[in-house]
Amino acid sequence: MNLHRLLQQRAASGKPVRVGLIGAGKFGSMFLNQVPTMAGLEVSVIADLDPERARNACWTVGWEAPRIARTRFVASGAEACADPEVEVIVEATGSPPAGIAHARATIAAGKHIVMVNVEADVLAGPLLAGEARAKGTVYSLAYGDQPALTCEIVDWARACGFEVVAAGKGTKYLPAYHSVTPDEVWGHYGLTPEEAKRGGMNPQMFNSFLDGTKSAIEMAAIANATGLAVPVDGLHFPPCGVDDLPQILRGREAGGRLEHDGMVEVVSCLERDGRPVFRDLRWGVYAVVKAPNDYARTCFKEYGLKTDASGWYAAMYKPYHLIGLELGISVLSAALRGEPTGQASGWRGDVVAVAKRALQAGETLDGEGGYTVWGKLVPAERSLAEGALPIGLAHKVPLKHDIAAGAVLLWADVDVPDSAALRVRRDMEQRFASPSAALAAQ
Repeated sequence: MNLHRLLQQRAASGKPVRVGLIGAGKFGSMFLNQVPTMAGLEVSVIADLDPERARNACWTVGWEAPRIARTRFVASGAEACADPEVEVIVEATGSPPAGIAHARATIAAGKHIVMVNVEADVLAGPLLAGEARAKGTVYSLAYGDQPALTCEIVDWARACGFEVVAAGKGTKYLPAYHSVTPDEVWGHYGLTPEEAKRGGMNPQMFNSFLDGTKSAIEMAAIANATGLAVPVDGLHFPPCGVDDLPQILRGREAGGRLEHDGMVEVVSCLERDGRPVFRDLRWGVYAVVKAPNDYARTCFKEYGLKTDASGWYAAMYKPYHLIGLELGISVLSAALRGEPTGQASGWRGDVVAVAKRALQAGETLDGEGGYTVWGKLVPAERSLAEGALPIGLAHKVPLKHDIAAGAVLLWADVDVPDSAALRVRRDMEQRFASPSAALAAQ
C-alpha cells in the first residue's frame, strides 16, 4: 500500500510519474478522466490510430486546454514506447498482435508496461513477463479489470494462509450467447444501435463480453498468473449469487460443481431460464477459501462469513470493478514499487477458437466477438496436444476446410500468415509447454 504517499513524494520533488497511453478507447478514456486528480502523475504522450479522436477523448473527459497542449498525440504506438520521458506504457489497444509488439518495444526500451490488452497477455503473456523480468522492468495486468482484481484477492487469501479453492468473476451468461453476432448484441444490453453508437461502443468488442470469449480470456490470464487450474472442456458459468459461492464453487468431492478444488470459474447472474440470480456478482470478482483448521472454521462463523453447509468453505468478494478509473493503481505500483498487479508465471490456460456456426472453406475468420468464432477456455496442455488455434490469431485468416458448428478450430484448418505475433506465440509454446504436452504435439 502507501501508493498515494509515494506519489505525493514524487509530486513534491517535481518528478512526476510519466505515462504513455496506447489506445484512447473506453478503458483509456476512463484512465484519462482520473489523471487531473492524481497529482504527481502525467500522461506525456497518447498514441491512437486516430490522434484527433484521442484529443477529443481528452476534451470529453474534462481535460483543460493547458494539459492537452502539453500532451503529445501520435499515431504510432512504437513512438510512444520510445518516448524518453515515459516511465510506464499503458497498452489498451485490444489487438493481440499490436499488444505483443508494443510490449516487446516497451521492455526493450527499459520501461514498465501495464497490459490492459489481456487478449495479448493470454496469447503470449508468460513469455512477455519473462522478458520483462530479465530486463528488470515490470510487466503487469491492469488493475480495475477483473483479472488483476481477482489476482489481488487470491494473493490476499494465500498471504493469510488460506487455501484458494476457486477464484473468478461474475458475468451475464446464457448458453445461447455463444452464437450471438455483433448485429444482435445491443438487444442483450438493453440498448439500441443508435444509443450504443452515441456512447462510442464497439459492437464486436461488446459482443466478446457476451459470447463467452472475454470471460475465457480473463480466466486464462488469472490461471496463468495464480497457478489455479482451468476446466478440461471450458467454463461452466454456473448461476450463483454471492451467498452461494462457497457452496457451489468447490470440488465435486466436497459437494460443489468444480472438477476439483483450486480452479478458476465464472458465475452467471442469470438462471438458465433467464431469471435473475439473487444477489448476483455480475460486476464483481471473488475467491472461495478453505479454513486450514477447526479454529479458523469457527472464526468464519464468528465474524459473519457466508460459508457452505460444513462451515469449512467461505467466500471473499468485491462486488464491482471500475476498469480504467482504477488503472492508476497498476501504473503507480509499477513505477513506485516495482511490482505488478498480477503477472503470468506459467502457461496453464489457453483460449481456442470455436465455430459459432457451420463454416465453409474459403471463409475468413474475424476473431473475438465476431460473426464466425468464439473463444473457449481449455488447459494449455490440451490446446497444444490438439493443435488448437488460439483465438488471438483467429483474425483475418482464411479457412482451408469446412468446420462444423461448435467444433474447435485447429492450426491445420487455417492459413495463418507469418508475423511477429505468430513467432512470439510459437516461441512461448516451446518455452512454457509441459513435457507431456510437448511430447503429444510431436
